[in-house]
Amino acid sequence: MAVRRVSVYIDGFNLYHALDDLGENHLKWLDLWAVSATLVRKNEVVTAVKYFSAYATWMQPSYRRHQRYVAALQSRGVEFIEGRFKEKPMQCKSCGVRYNAHEEKETDVNIGVHLMADGLQNRFDRALVISADTDLNEAVRLTRAEATGKQIDIVAPPKRKGRNSTALFEMTVGRVRSSLLPAELEVDGKTITRPTEYDPPAA
Repeated sequence: MAVRRVSVYIDGFNLYHALDDLGENHLKWLDLWAVSATLVRKNEVVTAVKYFSAYATWMQPSYRRHQRYVAALQSRGVEFIEGRFKEKPMQCKSCGVRYNAHEEKETDVNIGVHLMADGLQNRFDRALVISADTDLNEAVRLTRAEATGKQIDIVAPPKRKGRNSTALFEMTVGRVRSSLLPAELEVDGKTITRPTEYDPPAA
């Protein structure tokens, strides 16, 4: 039986918020290549993992943690596709105070165009899109129609399957717990250390 190539497309903030809702911060230090490998079948192999996210540059501690996480993922072979945040003027409905919020831009579009391009260029036999965002459903449907013979499945993040009825299955918490990055990684002679905020609870 021929081995099928699997590409994985990860909606970074959708997955992050699902992990955050679990209330176990150490699960955020997740090895996306390792957890992707747990989602494929016996005759399949992961050949690409793409992580789509954006840096919240105005929140320095979070920004630095995110940079460290991306560097750790890249050392595992994960490709980082960076989006951006856009300031959005808002007004409090109850008190009338005006303020600037930040809205993530480009991630859904980036996932859609990468999925379509990779399908049309025969870079995968099967694709997994990890997100519970229904905004991606049309990109998945259209790529299935245009990239003949390609299988594309949506995988919901932990505890999020109910948010997108088209998801084939859900990434379980058990798979996440068994797929964490090590406390330290050596990359090009430099050490990437897990942020203390992501240290596992004391036994």
